Amino acid sequence: MLYAAFALCLPQLAHGETLVVNSYGGPYETIIRQAIIEPFERKTGIDVIYDAVGSAAQDYAKIKATKGRPGFDVVVMTASQSLQGCRDGLLDRLDVASIPNLASLTTSLQEVAGSCGAVHEVQYMSLLYRTDKLALAPSSWNDLLRPDLAGKVVLPTFQNVMAVYLLEMMSVTEGGGLIDNIDPGFAAMARLAKQSIGFEQSSAILESYIKDGTVWAMPFWNGRAQLLVDEGLPVDYVRPREGTIPLIATLNIPVSAEHKAAARSFINFFLEKASQEAWVTGYKVGSARADLEIPEALRRRQVTSQEDLSSLKLPDLTELGDKLPEWGERWDRDVVSQAR
Repeated sequence: MLYAAFALCLPQLAHGETLVVNSYGGPYETIIRQAIIEPFERKTGIDVIYDAVGSAAQDYAKIKATKGRPGFDVVVMTASQSLQGCRDGLLDRLDVASIPNLASLTTSLQEVAGSCGAVHEVQYMSLLYRTDKLALAPSSWNDLLRPDLAGKVVLPTFQNVMAVYLLEMMSVTEGGGLIDNIDPGFAAMARLAKQSIGFEQSSAILESYIKDGTVWAMPFWNGRAQLLVDEGLPVDYVRPREGTIPLIATLNIPVSAEHKAAARSFINFFLEKASQEAWVTGYKVGSARADLEIPEALRRRQVTSQEDLSSLKLPDLTELGDKLPEWGERWDRDVVSQAR
């Protein structure tokens, strides 16, 4: 009945209507255009304008600054921003009445993002390295501090959530916690900054360093790491023995978006089984849908089940969000100041 009700709404989406989708550039943009946007445009007649500007944190800052009217209708962020946006009243709540494919997502994964975000992919922070430069493959986050990697590591800026996750995992590796007792993480990051070449925000720039051999090891999302492996580059990636943190990515609608019906249609399309299979195989990420038919070789390296998720470390994202302003100031003071 829900699908039937949704289908009745589709004729109301006028052909020629424009939908603005904000997300990332680089390989992400190429793949989302081919796997999702172009098929969606053909199916609905809605023209999608792709806005590849800003990180998830910057996008949410824009939503907040404009009181929920940032100029885009759908935005790709993370579960952290989804929870914060719901709490601030700046994101629409999503439901199966208007987005039926939400019902096909693994409940525990969807619950992490709250009621304002639709989980469209799952990755984890991996340790990416050059196989032709390192005689000994890394297996621990502490390996980033090895003498043979001095001047051969690049780090994300704090505006990239990967920096936050690396801080937390370095803390755990050093005997601290994910949120409480974070001091060991800051101490380790200060040491790591001393032997890094600096900080970059964009994943495209980060990967350029390892592609040209300037960098030999760095934290990187496993989906993007797999794309580099598939290109035939001399790289590989591992999930270090101390564990790692998943990146739960979401589709969100700002509360005052102009084209909400089209936005809900786009999200529903992105969550369809065929769309998720195209996205998972194209961008090499995991999914919140458990019914996908994907190659076993790909499935083994992704987060594709509740069992996979339970093997990862997931901090309380609401509590983490409250800590970020304080941690950001401390990052600039204690970590960035130590860089070469």
